[in-house]
Amino acid sequence: MHRSISIFTHRILTNSNCVRTTTAATTFLYSHSNSLNPRPNGFAFASPFRLFSFTPTHRRAPDPDDPATLIKEDGVSVCSQMWIENFREPDKIVTNLASYLRRFELWVLAYQKVSADETGAYMPRSSIERSALEDLLALRNAVLDSRFKWGARLDFFVKSPKDKTDYGSLSKRKIKAILTTSQPAAFQDRIVQEVLLMVLEPVYEARFSQKSFAFRPGRSAHTVLRVIRRSFAGYLWYIKGDLSTVLDGMKVGMVINALMRDVRDKKVIDLVKSALVTPVITSKIDDGEKKKTKKRKYQKKRVLAEDEPKPDPYWLDTFFGFAPEEAEKLPSWGHCGILSPLLANICLDELDRWMEGKIKEFYLPSKSDVIWNSPEGESEQGNTSWPEFVPTSGPDKTRKMDYVRYGGHILIGVRGPRADAATLRKQLIEFCDQKYMLKLDNESLPIEHITKGIMFLDHVLCRRVVYPTLRYTATGGKIISEKGVGTLLSVTASLKQCIKQFRKLNFLKGDRDPDPQPCFRMFHATQAHTNAQMNKFLSTMVEWYRFADNRKKIVNFCSYIIRGSLAKLYAAKYKLRSRAKVYKIGSRNLSRPLKEKKGQSPEYHNLLRMGLVESIDGLHYTRMSLVPETDYSPFPNNWRPDHEKALLEYIRLEDPKSLEEQRSCIREQGLVSPQDYISMLVWNYKRNAIMLDQFSLLKSDGINAVKDQQLLLGSNQEEHENKTKEMEENDEGIHVAQM
Repeated sequence: MHRSISIFTHRILTNSNCVRTTTAATTFLYSHSNSLNPRPNGFAFASPFRLFSFTPTHRRAPDPDDPATLIKEDGVSVCSQMWIENFREPDKIVTNLASYLRRFELWVLAYQKVSADETGAYMPRSSIERSALEDLLALRNAVLDSRFKWGARLDFFVKSPKDKTDYGSLSKRKIKAILTTSQPAAFQDRIVQEVLLMVLEPVYEARFSQKSFAFRPGRSAHTVLRVIRRSFAGYLWYIKGDLSTVLDGMKVGMVINALMRDVRDKKVIDLVKSALVTPVITSKIDDGEKKKTKKRKYQKKRVLAEDEPKPDPYWLDTFFGFAPEEAEKLPSWGHCGILSPLLANICLDELDRWMEGKIKEFYLPSKSDVIWNSPEGESEQGNTSWPEFVPTSGPDKTRKMDYVRYGGHILIGVRGPRADAATLRKQLIEFCDQKYMLKLDNESLPIEHITKGIMFLDHVLCRRVVYPTLRYTATGGKIISEKGVGTLLSVTASLKQCIKQFRKLNFLKGDRDPDPQPCFRMFHATQAHTNAQMNKFLSTMVEWYRFADNRKKIVNFCSYIIRGSLAKLYAAKYKLRSRAKVYKIGSRNLSRPLKEKKGQSPEYHNLLRMGLVESIDGLHYTRMSLVPETDYSPFPNNWRPDHEKALLEYIRLEDPKSLEEQRSCIREQGLVSPQDYISMLVWNYKRNAIMLDQFSLLKSDGINAVKDQQLLLGSNQEEHENKTKEMEENDEGIHVAQM
């Protein structure tokens, strides 16, 4: 039968006219055979029909509208390449950002990010439906063809995965409410914002000043506090400025001019300009249209849907209320959304560059000042035992200035006379008026002395005078020991601001004698859940005050307020009348269960062992000894975040000059790189079947190194025998090399 099938197929393949007529029949038979027997057990049945099936001779070109063909690599690798290119050439004017806008991988990555914010769960690329990819491709094409409009309310290219609304069947009243009232940003708008952020952020992060710390990856308020502790010791006069009105909004022309300093791509500029120009509807429903609803006495708990993200837990919501004044305001310009903080930093970067120039102009070293007398003014401060110690200022001391900016708030430290600080303030007022059309006065830029205490990020900067013993070697070699006078910068958490934040969150009342108030929001929660929430909040507070000198004191105060608030809550919930009775039953850290009945509670350990009760964690940091110490780890002078260090190191290692420098250094020192050693070892083994000992190679001097090279070449048999004798003497080294 095999022979008859082979003859039949040979006749069909030789006759070209017969192929066209039989392909349809064979395909039909093949489909019917698969339907009758989807999994044939033998090769003889399936192979003839597979052979007869029609295969086109010309491969069809990939469809440009097919989303699957446009995803060629991962979106994260595309973003990494953009960061590397911009950090390699930070001063180059960028003109080809539209090519990155065409990369469909970035749009898919933006879709995943926005979907995670929308649904509360990360969506892998494999789980994205094909219809969603096609809609996303339509959105990308609309952006590239300038057909995309910001702030759409009814017509969308792509919708959220959890948006099941049929906008075509809505009533006129609902359509009017959607068009005339304020609505959250559309899903497709946030995708475009995310793509623009991916494209623009690496361009400007490589160019931003190292003096700005807000709204930037890898930098936070803790970084500002560490920089202040590291670089602001010894400054007498401080200028604290509030430019947060810039974050409320700027003229479109000023933002576009700042953006075009480094980016000259018309497509990106037009997108950002249209987002700033398009009006945002912020009106609300009239009171007459609101329905009169009666307040119910008891409101049922609302059950979240399966695809609905969970709200922030209570402890996180409470900690957000502790945000300092400098970090409360978040810019939101037009339809830019998450792109607004980056645009604010781009506009304020001119101020950072101007201040860097003023720092260089103001610097005047003094020969009598041994601390800051380097030409650049960036030498290490003080001696090694006192990293923050600097001599007090005087007429013959070094004049120096430093500056940091966190969002719209600036802090300038001046070492010198007050007249210099007043001159700098006048120049700063003129610069802000000229660049940002911002009217500032002396009251908005006060000059304060360090002895009064400078409030910044809810921490107080103050000075402590110290009299350490300075020991140094004179010109004749004589060691001189004398008393010195200097200052130590203290960064202390403000207890007044902490009380203010607790009062704002209704945790206490009163200023001089703060009294904790019961936290009724957790009234219906169990004791275990309430304690767990407050422990997370306290752990976050411990991390927030990590670099404060009074960390133990301020965290112990927070623990006292939280513990007193919970004790009053439990007293009201379990009808125990007083906090003292709550502490008596539940212990100091409230770890024992509280019962409504009077008297002792049942043995908690026995119930816990039987699984009849929930384990209750006691409150942390109820004693000052349990609070960790202040973090005084040294902060490097030219600090950079970890991702920038990795980028710069990768660029340096990728440069062929770095490899040549390493090789020349190895040759000069007479060393052998591991790669060369392995290659020599393998080559020697192939030539002479002899193992080369690494320890003998490292011990050998210049003469032995020449002999080793000759041994590797296998040119001298006598030297070969001498070398084998030396290797036999060093048995331990040979054993290690063989392993």
